[in-house]
Formats: sequence, structure tokens, C-alpha cells
Amino acid sequence: QFVRRLNRDGHTVVLTTHYLEEAETLCERIAMLKQGRLVALDSKSNLVRRLHNLRLRVRISGDLPSSLVDLDHGNNEGEHILWLRDYTELEPTLATLRLAACTLLEVEIEQPDLEDVFLEIMNREDRA
Repeated sequence: QFVRRLNRDGHTVVLTTHYLEEAETLCERIAMLKQGRLVALDSKSNLVRRLHNLRLRVRISGDLPSSLVDLDHGNNEGEHILWLRDYTELEPTLATLRLAACTLLEVEIEQPDLEDVFLEIMNREDRA
């Protein structure tokens, strides 16, 4: 509450934390460091937009259609996590599942959060 009040009163606060939930709650702009190097600096919303904007988690009967395999990031016993760029891809993806005679047993839409961004940026930096 104290940090929020300082910021609300116009003070710039530099907060260092290892807790992403804390950073997401208290900070408007976030910097990420890896081995002393700045690897990201932007607003929360811009950092999250770097990723696919949503994940469609589905549990289906049958096999995932081959046209959706590249979107799948987490096949586990009939559960698939399909990464979509935005909501315009939702209906065509569901239509593809219907045309393949897949029965939807569960459906959930997830928005990426700061933890997803952090993991993606850190993994990408390892590959670079």
C-alpha cells in the first residue's frame, strides 16, 4: 500500500523482486535482467502482447487434426494447448475440430501472463 501511495503521489519507484505476481500488481513498466543484461523493458501489456494473445486448452476425443498440430504446445492424454494469435482464430479452430469429428470434452481460454512472458524471454535468450 505504501509503494502504491508513493507512486500515486507522482514518485517513481524502482522495485526489484523475484516475484512476478508482485511486479505484475505494482508495476506499470517492467525490466527483465538475465546475467546482469537487460533483456526486456516495456509496459506489462506490451510484454504480454509479445506472446500469442491466448491459449485454447481443449480436451477432445480422437486425434487432433493435422492442420492444428503446429499450434499444439502441450498434448497430455487428450488435452491440447493450442496457441492462437487472437480471438479471430478461435471459431476457425473450433470448426476444424468439428469437421474432424472431434468431440469437445473440455474447453478453456487462457490469457498469457507475466510469468509466460518471463519464461519465453529467458528461453529465447538461452537460444540466442
